[in-house]
Amino acid sequence: MKNILEQSIADLNARTPEVAQFLADHGLVPEEEGIALGAWLDRVNEEVYEDIGIDRDGLVENLEAFLRQQSLLCSSTLPEVLSITVIGGHDKSGKPEQVSLSLVRGSVTSIVGPTGSGKSRLLADIEWMAQRDTPTGRAILVNGEVPDPELRFSLEYKLVAQLSQNMNFVMDTTVSEFVAMHAESRMIDNVSEVVSEVIRQANFLAGEPFSATTPVTSLSGGQSRALMIADTAFLSSSPVVLIDEIENAGIDRKKALSLLVRKEKIVLMATHDPILALMAERRLVIKNGGVVRVIETTDKEKENLTVLESFDNRLLALRTLLRSGELIEQIP
Repeated sequence: MKNILEQSIADLNARTPEVAQFLADHGLVPEEEGIALGAWLDRVNEEVYEDIGIDRDGLVENLEAFLRQQSLLCSSTLPEVLSITVIGGHDKSGKPEQVSLSLVRGSVTSIVGPTGSGKSRLLADIEWMAQRDTPTGRAILVNGEVPDPELRFSLEYKLVAQLSQNMNFVMDTTVSEFVAMHAESRMIDNVSEVVSEVIRQANFLAGEPFSATTPVTSLSGGQSRALMIADTAFLSSSPVVLIDEIENAGIDRKKALSLLVRKEKIVLMATHDPILALMAERRLVIKNGGVVRVIETTDKEKENLTVLESFDNRLLALRTLLRSGELIEQIP
């Protein structure tokens, strides 16, 4: 990093354009191209740093992390994750969990249990790649091995992408600009094609269509979640996707899971929805903070899923009638 700070802004613009991109994202556009980057950062007014919510040292640290991430993406040195193994710890009372579960790419696992039972804690253990150092005492293996501590605490390497039912945008940008920024940060070559495909797939999932020029701040909750699911499927390098209670997300749940599976993500979802639970290949039952049972979805449950989906389609038809201002005098 010392070498970067000592280089002139003109040289950086020519040799390392990612630096200019990073600075521009923070509203910083150096006009003196002959000055060294470090010297220019020293001249930036403290009020400017206050406006962007970070001091000079913090900005440099974030720039270091950003450049390391770009280097990893370019060199393709991110480890390929084929499986995640959850080794049981204990519940809130200290009772041991009798579980050792391996999750592979393209698999879907649901997590069920009462509110407050510990579903989100399990998701957090996986996200943090716990090594007996969280309140549950669980351990997470990556490809059957203890993950490298440098990966576990790395800012660049994110094992998990998390999608929740509460997603709101605050950026003043359009849908296409938002997706393009993510694609460019991933060093994607065919940015325009990927942006178009992400938006197309998002509209495939959403109940109401939106365009590439729609401001992200005007998207509904369902549209926002549809966009983030499509974005995660096509652009996120994280092999594991954690979904926290999206049954009321206003999206086509079956299509969303199908998209993530096609992209070979390891999908886990905490849910109270029987349809989502039975769409998974297995479900983890959690009580008092611990996994008490692992249930493989049975053939009879799959038959019942077809019936439940039929009920759900009928409810969807009724919602459509309500939105259209029609009377509901007959139940379809």
